[in-house]
Amino acid sequence: MRDVQYLEEIEQAEALLKPQRVEVLRQLAEPRSCTEIAEALGQTPQRVYYHVKRLVEAGLVAQVGSRRVRGITEGHYQATARSYWLSPRLVGRIGSRAARDELGLGHLLDLMEEVQADVAALDPDRERPSIGVSGEIRVPAERRQEFFEDLKTTLQELFARYGGAEGEAFKLALACYPKGETDE
Repeated sequence: MRDVQYLEEIEQAEALLKPQRVEVLRQLAEPRSCTEIAEALGQTPQRVYYHVKRLVEAGLVAQVGSRRVRGITEGHYQATARSYWLSPRLVGRIGSRAARDELGLGHLLDLMEEVQADVAALDPDRERPSIGVSGEIRVPAERRQEFFEDLKTTLQELFARYGGAEGEAFKLALACYPKGETDE
């Protein structure tokens, strides 16, 4: 089972985005039969099998074994990943993708889509150094522009210092956005 499966096919999204199938998928974190899932969810095995079959066809679930029970073969299934990411491309954008202001929400959404696709494409079996950093900075409104300029200058210095043609390439993406309303 992979940690993350990136879904780029509309058929996968259609198979996944049904509440009953999500519940079936949750039950398949460990190998289980349709009968076991049906008992856990209070549904009939036939109904569960229908959903499992659709999830298998979409590549979200795999049959991992089987056994004979009272003269019939009962399959055991398991989810193919612990988490599923839907590509933003599945929904698409309304209107054209005009050049976006680097301070605009559209630019941030484009960046997040690119990062999501890049991370999903990484080979989970190959050890590669990476870092994820998250934090909160409080900037008074009158110093916001100064903060953005300092941030931009710092990053440009890093790109200039490490931007040579030699060595392993790393991609750096920074998202800076308002945290939103808080109850403080």
